[in-house]
Amino acid sequence: MALLKKRKHERSDQDSEYFQCYSDVSIHEEMISDTVRTSAYKQAIQSNSALRGKTVLDVGAGTGILSIFCGQAGVKKVYAVEASSVAQLANNVVKQNGMEDKVEIINSSVETAEIPEQVDVIVSEWMGYALMYESMLSSVIYARDKWLKPGGLMLPNCVDLFIAPINDPTTENRLDFWSDVKRMYGVDMSCVRSFAQTCIMNKEMQVCSVYPEDVLSFPAKFASLNLNSVTLEESAKIYGTFKFRCFGSSFMHGFAVWFSVIFPGEKVVNLSTSPYGEETHWKQTLLYLNEEIQVEQDTEISGDITMTPSEINHRHLHVLLNYSIGGSMCKTKLFQMGS
Repeated sequence: MALLKKRKHERSDQDSEYFQCYSDVSIHEEMISDTVRTSAYKQAIQSNSALRGKTVLDVGAGTGILSIFCGQAGVKKVYAVEASSVAQLANNVVKQNGMEDKVEIINSSVETAEIPEQVDVIVSEWMGYALMYESMLSSVIYARDKWLKPGGLMLPNCVDLFIAPINDPTTENRLDFWSDVKRMYGVDMSCVRSFAQTCIMNKEMQVCSVYPEDVLSFPAKFASLNLNSVTLEESAKIYGTFKFRCFGSSFMHGFAVWFSVIFPGEKVVNLSTSPYGEETHWKQTLLYLNEEIQVEQDTEISGDITMTPSEINHRHLHVLLNYSIGGSMCKTKLFQMGS
């Protein structure tokens, strides 16, 4: 019992720390200024006639912009749930836009919120880096199971996860630098390269922009989640396999992971964080190998990937990667984002 209480206390502290980071304007500025993200939500909400006259639950409402979009789309009522202190700002935004009769801000986590009725629609921007960092999906699933009417609408309602092998020119240049010191200064420091490789190509997942020309094969979709039916257990362990054939000769430094979400409606809206599309604030998430590998045209790469919350902090992310390149022995690497 003491251990259970300790875990509940630690989880509460982790949640408080998470909500606190949303009390700063910077994160809201980053999200709203992401025009791909924000415009996709606006289009998905305001072009969907099924929202008119409906009740909506906005999970993790932030400064309230998605709730305002819903109000502008002609919904009957929005319950905008926001756990951080930015809820007061959301109240101001609601008043400034004359939406007090439609949008009600509830300053609470969704798990402890008191909502007076079942809702027709749940809208939420819950996606983190590599989709699952911050682990907000569990709150959306909780809200769906408790507050959404049977047959109700989820916005978004489907998500796909992708992976692809990549060359990273920045990493290649940083590693090559140590071989270039002798030309620059007359001191041979090429022995530092292996140390630099260990430091740079480590177990920490990196959030970076990947350019199409640095993707070494067609990407593979390794998982899909249906937000209408996915369970907490399924969302806590996302698993998939992949197989690639490389386009040509290059150094491979690792894998990139990204996602896309789909909004239903008369016109389906797809919000993608692919390197082939316009950049979003999510960019792509990089998983570095321990060392760069030379690949050639038709080199086969295969393996599997498992995404789980960190055991130390449920809002942080662990990724277990098993991979084989060119028929070599299967290698395993465990990555983390956060603890």
